Amino acid sequence: MSLKGEETKNIGAMMIIEVIGKPPEHLTETLETLIKKIDEEKGVRVTGKKLNEPKLMKDQTDFYTAFAEVEVEVEEVLYIAILMFKYMPAHIEITYPELIALTNNGWNDVFNELTRRLHGYDEIARILQLENAQLQKKLREVLGQETPEEVSKAKKEKKTAKKKVSNKKTKKVKKK
Repeated sequence: MSLKGEETKNIGAMMIIEVIGKPPEHLTETLETLIKKIDEEKGVRVTGKKLNEPKLMKDQTDFYTAFAEVEVEVEEVLYIAILMFKYMPAHIEITYPELIALTNNGWNDVFNELTRRLHGYDEIARILQLENAQLQKKLREVLGQETPEEVSKAKKEKKTAKKKVSNKKTKKVKKK
């Protein structure tokens, strides 16, 4: 027996999408493009939008920030999760309905999407860490500096050498 028909449909939400950059007119164009892309998403319909004028960022001389309030209606909760990960809104608020029913299959869809996205971000982070380490190693080679591994190895060798010298002195004292 399927309970899919009992899940809440047509969920309203308001999102705040923020962008940072320069020149200020580019921010407005970017927000318009993002809102258009949101409206083209499967299961999503933009029902309202309000773009705010770009403003100079605090303590900055040439970087601006702008945001848009975007009202959407989605067919099901899964599409809100997808919007959150794809567009990374600064804020999201469910506006209706008051109560949202979701079956275990609906939860599975949401959690699987969440897991898939997090796994993808984790993979990217690991690749970036490896590439960063490789670049640092190459930079040290070019600059003629030792790598952290080489410094650590040299310290261990130095400790081992000190222990050997100390052990030899102890043996000589014992022989006398």
